[in-house]
Amino acid sequence: MGRGRLRVLLGAAPGVGKTYAMLEEGRRLQAEGKDVVVAVVETHDRAATAAMLEGLEVVPRRAVSHRGVELDDMDLPAVLARHPEIALVDELAHTNAPGLEHEKRWQDVQELLDAGTTVFTTVNIQHIESLNDVALQITGIVQRETIPDAVLRAADQIEVVDLAPQALRDRLSEGLVYPAARIDAALSNYFRLGNLTALRELALLWLADEVDSSLQAYRAEHGIDSKWEARERVVVALTGGPEGETLIRRGARIAARGAGGELIAAHVTGQEGLREAHPGALAAQRALVEKLGGSFHQVVGDDVPAALVDFARASNATQLVIGVSRRGRLLALLTGQGVGQTVIRESGDIDVHIVTHQAAGTHQLVLPRARGALSTRRLVLGFVFALLAGPLLTLFLWSFRSADALTAEVLAFQLIVVVAALIGSIWPAVFAAVLSGLTLDYVFVEPYYTITIARPLHLAALLLYVVIAVLVSFLVDQAARRTRAARRSAAESEVLATVAGSVIRGDDAVEALVVRAREAFGLDVARLVAPDGEVLFEVSAVTPTPREQVGRGTAASYREPIGDRAVLELYGAELESSDRRILAAIVSQLDAALEHRDLADTAEQLAPLAETDRVRTALLAALGHDLRRPLAAATAAVTSLRSPQLKLSQGDRDELLETAQTGLENLNTLVTNLLDVSRVQAGVLAVNLADVDVDDVLPSALEELGIAPGDVVLDLREPVPPVRADPVLLQRVLVNLLANALRFSAAPPLLGVSTFDDRVQLRVVDTGPGVPDDRKDAIFQPFQREGDTDNSTGIGLGLALSRGFVEGMGGTLDAEDTPGGGLTMVVELPCVTAAHEESA
Repeated sequence: MGRGRLRVLLGAAPGVGKTYAMLEEGRRLQAEGKDVVVAVVETHDRAATAAMLEGLEVVPRRAVSHRGVELDDMDLPAVLARHPEIALVDELAHTNAPGLEHEKRWQDVQELLDAGTTVFTTVNIQHIESLNDVALQITGIVQRETIPDAVLRAADQIEVVDLAPQALRDRLSEGLVYPAARIDAALSNYFRLGNLTALRELALLWLADEVDSSLQAYRAEHGIDSKWEARERVVVALTGGPEGETLIRRGARIAARGAGGELIAAHVTGQEGLREAHPGALAAQRALVEKLGGSFHQVVGDDVPAALVDFARASNATQLVIGVSRRGRLLALLTGQGVGQTVIRESGDIDVHIVTHQAAGTHQLVLPRARGALSTRRLVLGFVFALLAGPLLTLFLWSFRSADALTAEVLAFQLIVVVAALIGSIWPAVFAAVLSGLTLDYVFVEPYYTITIARPLHLAALLLYVVIAVLVSFLVDQAARRTRAARRSAAESEVLATVAGSVIRGDDAVEALVVRAREAFGLDVARLVAPDGEVLFEVSAVTPTPREQVGRGTAASYREPIGDRAVLELYGAELESSDRRILAAIVSQLDAALEHRDLADTAEQLAPLAETDRVRTALLAALGHDLRRPLAAATAAVTSLRSPQLKLSQGDRDELLETAQTGLENLNTLVTNLLDVSRVQAGVLAVNLADVDVDDVLPSALEELGIAPGDVVLDLREPVPPVRADPVLLQRVLVNLLANALRFSAAPPLLGVSTFDDRVQLRVVDTGPGVPDDRKDAIFQPFQREGDTDNSTGIGLGLALSRGFVEGMGGTLDAEDTPGGGLTMVVELPCVTAAHEESA
């Protein structure tokens, strides 16, 4: 049997006709032969609604008495027993009468659905949990009955029963919604025209959002990526430049032209991350988007146009707004078509708006800086190559000099220019270009051995050399910058990953961070210093000399406060500005690690106090209850015996004396146990060790328990050597363990004795409920009864005392699971020979 389907009729306000529509649909389905019953319907004394019930089977309501008031509500068991095909359940957000199966009616509906019944139900928009505060602002009335959004969104079908606000007010005025006595108040308050209009819009927008979510799920399920123009979705492409605000406002105006339009801003992060965007400008533009009711998205992709178009398609966008390129004409001519042209070509059926702005065309082509992104070493190598390659190539080509070979000679010298650009970037390339042009004119162009630029073509060739050098150098410089940025990012990521890995592997977080900071920047010494000057942690290079010489009266290369807890001192080379960014991340982690260490130290210091407080609280509880009970019994018995007004028979007097004696004996036992546990915790328990035969202790323990021979099964078949123990304490241990086993075991417990290596084990085995593994240590804590609520059985000191006694005798007491169920207490004591050998 499958789960039933849920169909919800959603209304903006009471009286729009939800219940009437539900009953009308029920009557139609019944006429088609469906099994339909009315589980519960609230007619609110509306004649038209009551008339719709005629001919429908109605499940009688269940009467509930609450505080002297008779209430009636839906009889869920009766509906489940009837098991109809379709059940009509009115007012989904209704709160049930106290004492019913569920607190809310929507929970009843969930049970009906699980039983395979299809449910038709009704709810008003103000009862939806996420819209409750909005409805309060509109109407000023608190709605205490709400339904979780997830319940409503899980419905198989949601329909809005719509009625124009003025039509609803007319119905109210005619007495079709409320009785005459309530009409004026309703029209003046909840049913004001503005309230009804706002609630109606709220209901329609909520349903539109639900339909949109369903549409997105359907498109994803069926792999549909083409545009469906259900409503306008405007995607604005942001670069982080100054034109962003203009584009956002233009996109917002386009989205506002249609009802329900949506504004979406997207920034594509390319292969250089956020280096091309100003983070502050992006943050301001994001705030503006959210202020205008839109959403901001960060998209990662090396191909910016493709990533932007893919995002727009995934968002089912209808409009795409981009800005005019900020590149100048020369740069656009040299680098080809820009993002805008590519987006237009790839956008397909998405309309693209290219918006002009003040920053258009302001990005001009500029030469790289002389220092560029290459090292000085590569710059020098570029000049050396140009100086050596030119003369060598000239000597080689001079022997083949002819008018026909001029083209090959020009290309050969052009190759030198390109190689010089690849090695040393712009300045070696320009130097090689000028030198090549002059050499060609001097050696290979007639008249030979003269520098004469008589033809414009020769000047154009020289300028072409320079242009080629500049362009190739520009590309080399950009590639070098990106390579250096990638290596820098990889190094930073590796440092942070190493730090995180050190902490995850269990290393001390503070020490790991200081060690990695020194290693990452190649420093001589890294030191963490407290505010009072105390060195908390210090790490130096492998060579011990820097640690001996650096930092003792030497100024630190870098000092960074770690909050108010410490100062990080770094000794060695000065840090570059790019290094300080990752150092700031390490400092932030250090601050958190030091705070965590301080909190851990504080918690460790408070742990004994907390334990003492817990024991003190339990002790007070024991004194207030467990000790008072036997004391009260003895006091009452003695008081009755001394009372002259009571005429007691000899039997009554004997019974009272026995009660007093038992109470005083129990009181003595409790006080003894309390004193013993305090001695155990203080480590001053008096233990008188002697050579003890276990067989001699067992009878005394059984006699103290006062049990019959068959109440405990003894397994003494294996002879065991004497143990080194205190006979009195050992007897008390056995009495406590056997008493617990008798209390919890369904069958007689087993007491077995065996030898294991040089130890003697006493096992008390019961077949009771046992103890979970995570609670086995807790049962040995004082004042633990492990779920035992019978206060007559003690105050939870037995096992704590038993373990303390056994450990005081040099043994152990542990709990194990009994095979087949139950708990086994294992007492392990040293044999006499082993104990003597250890003492010797």
